[in-house]
Amino acid sequence: MSRLIDIVLDDQSILLIEMGELTYQALSTSIKVYIDGISAQEKVREMSDKLMIMADEVENRAFELITRFQPVASDLRAIKSYMKIGYDFARYGRYALDISCINDQINGLKECSTDIKKSVEKMSEKVLQMVKVSIDALREHDVELARTIAKVEQEVDEMYLNHLKLLDEENDTTKCIVSSALMTRYLERIADHAVYVCESIIYIVTGEKTKMR
Repeated sequence: MSRLIDIVLDDQSILLIEMGELTYQALSTSIKVYIDGISAQEKVREMSDKLMIMADEVENRAFELITRFQPVASDLRAIKSYMKIGYDFARYGRYALDISCINDQINGLKECSTDIKKSVEKMSEKVLQMVKVSIDALREHDVELARTIAKVEQEVDEMYLNHLKLLDEENDTTKCIVSSALMTRYLERIADHAVYVCESIIYIVTGEKTKMR
């Protein structure tokens, strides 16, 4: 027979999966408009603001779980981790907004050389892949899938460093350099948060505190 706290924890998980799906939409939208050089800042802002509200709801439910029930160690582990995942998903949303803002304010990618554009596009694809892995791993509480993110994160770090070297080598405009440097930095940070989400999933399922970056 299921405990009442298990039902509430399941609801918390469902809310986080909804957040995950919205974060993916926000990030994929902001990245696409950045690469295409069009504006969608207000649309991304709405999604980012909604994610912040949802993160607050995750936190409120966590406190309710602690005060209404008597969580055992494994319950507290899940409650703490769900709060952290909610924060990480909200950060995804804020980075999506940051990307849309630099697109509107600088819009420098159109001035970049082909190599710089390809570098940004490839890194964007890899980071979106990481975000999807973090969401899918949460949906299934899949530890093995969560562990696969470490290798991809190393690839993203390498791509980021290579992009900075490329900026030093290419003779591009200041707008291009500033815009693409900021963009790839945001992508690198998003990748970090994807790893944090997967570390939390491993902790929920196994109780193992692991660092994958």
